[in-house]
Amino acid sequence: MLFYLSTLLGIGLILLALYDAFETLVLPRRVTRRLRIAKNYFWATWSVWRRLCDLIKPGHARESTLSVFGPLSLFGLFACWVAIIITGFALLHWLGNTLTPPSNREFRQCLYHSGETFFTLGYGDVTPVTYIGKFLAVMEAGIGFGFMAVVIGYLPVLYQAFSSRERSISLLDARAGSPPTAFELWKRFGRLADRHETDRFLAEWEIWSAELLESHLSFPVLGYYRSQHDNQSWLAALALVLDASSMLLVRGAAESQQRARLTFAMARHASVDMCLVFKLPPREPNVERLTDDEISRLFVGDDARRPTAEQIRQLRELQSLYEPFLQALADYFRLFLPRFVSDRPAVDNWQTSPWTSRAPRLGELSGEDRASNEHFR
Repeated sequence: MLFYLSTLLGIGLILLALYDAFETLVLPRRVTRRLRIAKNYFWATWSVWRRLCDLIKPGHARESTLSVFGPLSLFGLFACWVAIIITGFALLHWLGNTLTPPSNREFRQCLYHSGETFFTLGYGDVTPVTYIGKFLAVMEAGIGFGFMAVVIGYLPVLYQAFSSRERSISLLDARAGSPPTAFELWKRFGRLADRHETDRFLAEWEIWSAELLESHLSFPVLGYYRSQHDNQSWLAALALVLDASSMLLVRGAAESQQRARLTFAMARHASVDMCLVFKLPPREPNVERLTDDEISRLFVGDDARRPTAEQIRQLRELQSLYEPFLQALADYFRLFLPRFVSDRPAVDNWQTSPWTSRAPRLGELSGEDRASNEHFR
């Protein structure tokens, strides 16, 4: 009875690791099954990693440490799958007495044989002597070849998705500052009624939001990959898209409101589904992202009219549709969630350099601006 139970355990371990790798690396859709190695692995390791990083003083050192988790955890997951597969085959060899004596009686020797077979080393000091053992050795070598091929093919796809995401985020630096804010975006664009530039921006970021949703549902590990600069992130970009769209829906040009509605729907869809993937309940923002006084600054135009009470109500209602989800993502990933209006002077990353005392810019950069930028960097 023990032999059959142990055999089932070995087969179960192999199938569990292979199917989990298939779901994570090959299957292009969200998996809702609870018993998943990858899901539990990331939940456990990220919980420990972020708590350790919380002990570090906020700043560049902490952000650098947090940024290591994504790539490092990915290789850790690969090692976890390999270890489970090797252990499963070792159990089958050990229980079936398939190896040359006396190695067949020692589990560590079976584990060694399984490992060298998986990586196709083939030293020949421990070999299978039964037909079942030979069959298992051939099967494990084939699985090892296939597994390594899938992993090698997975990494370029992953980093291509990461590069595509970051390319658009980098473009926000000159358009909306770093970190990006809706107030800075529309101030640089000019009036909200400038339909040509506004519609083009919304169309581009509707596509970006759709790509973010697709890539992060297919490869959730991308959520742990952080941007090159500490004051930029995919979450800050997503917040900007939602903030800018909600502003247009309340007081933008009538012709642009349909475009804003489509972009808002896509961006909110991305934020909600990201919370579903990581099982994050929505949370109210830690601080108010937009005060009543700041609303007046947001909508200053040629007519200089203050927003009406109805417009303020509409904007607050739109905020309530997405801010709790953004806050949940910010808390989980330890990412900065920007406000509508930055409480610090806007400074772009391209305006700064560690080798010059005076940063080049289109206008004059004050000492207060430099200090603010250094704080973010």
